[in-house]
Amino acid sequence: MAPRDRPVAASLLAMRKRGARKRLKFRADDVCSERVTVADYANSDPAVVKSGRMKKAVANAVQQEVKSLCGLEASFVPTEEVLSGTESCGSSDEMHSKDITSDRILSQKKKSKRHKEYTDGAVGKEYPIDIWLVLASYIRPEDIVIFSLICKRAWTVTCTAAFWTRLYRRHYNRNAPLPIRLQPESMEKMYCLRACVIRSLYHMYRPFASRVARNPAIPEITPSTLKNSKCLLFWSKRIDKQSSLWEFSFKFQRQCPKFKNSHSKLQPPVRYEDVHMNPDQDCCLLRITTFDFIYIPIVMGMTVTLFTINVSTDMRHHRVKMVFHDSPVWNGKKPRFDHGVQVIMDPVHSVHLFDWWHPQFPPSYI
Repeated sequence: MAPRDRPVAASLLAMRKRGARKRLKFRADDVCSERVTVADYANSDPAVVKSGRMKKAVANAVQQEVKSLCGLEASFVPTEEVLSGTESCGSSDEMHSKDITSDRILSQKKKSKRHKEYTDGAVGKEYPIDIWLVLASYIRPEDIVIFSLICKRAWTVTCTAAFWTRLYRRHYNRNAPLPIRLQPESMEKMYCLRACVIRSLYHMYRPFASRVARNPAIPEITPSTLKNSKCLLFWSKRIDKQSSLWEFSFKFQRQCPKFKNSHSKLQPPVRYEDVHMNPDQDCCLLRITTFDFIYIPIVMGMTVTLFTINVSTDMRHHRVKMVFHDSPVWNGKKPRFDHGVQVIMDPVHSVHLFDWWHPQFPPSYI
């Protein structure tokens, strides 16, 4: 019977050896600052270390090594504390997740508290409007928008008549060819004061005047701002009797789509409504010069839905095409050109587009 039992004993021995391969055997002599492995810690792979805790011999060796590096004796700290510390590491991940959630709750409470403090007006300091009016005297015309965005009182200063009157006097130039409405005697009127000062700056202020001077006969890019603009006025005239050039002018007003959730614009104070009044707001003037007279149908009150500038048929001049409809076309829809009124001007000598602040734009107020 003894020989028959030998294979069973051999198989049991082989199974023991295979099971022993999955576990790491620690020796106290191998544990030092250079030989500590990942399996020495509580978050090691359970397939390798099934016990889930550090062995007592390894704990003592690590304790002695740490104490020797710190210059202390190893007998000061009992081994039970080290073992208890290793046992508690198993639940450190759960505690860490709880700490993260608690930190998030605390941070949210702090943010809500800070937001409440900001809404109550406890943070910051408000300066009187006189100080902002003094600072506005040193602002360049091109920086007015940036200055008005600092705070509400800075914006209120830019709404006052004193601000625009001082800006006009600061940049006034006697040699500038100003119209009668933009002369110093006429600037005492409060009606449309802001619009008049802005238009005068394009006559007197050099950076603005240089922008207006760069106006080619034919624009390099076809203006896209005319789409869905409403034609308010139309007139034509002959430039002079000696030449055959004719000038056709279209006054347009830009229209914007109305959204249901759109917020209302910030309105100036009631006492300064006349200062900010501008009948030509969002208006522009399209001036087209042709070599001969061209018949133009009545398009006043209609909306331009197409505006193109192409090369003429003789390849020497340009050709302008406009399509007008009764209502604007929104949401990227394509208009039906067979239902609109087409205006074709060919050949064209020059095309100019002037905004309401341009010196050549005819104002509707006196």
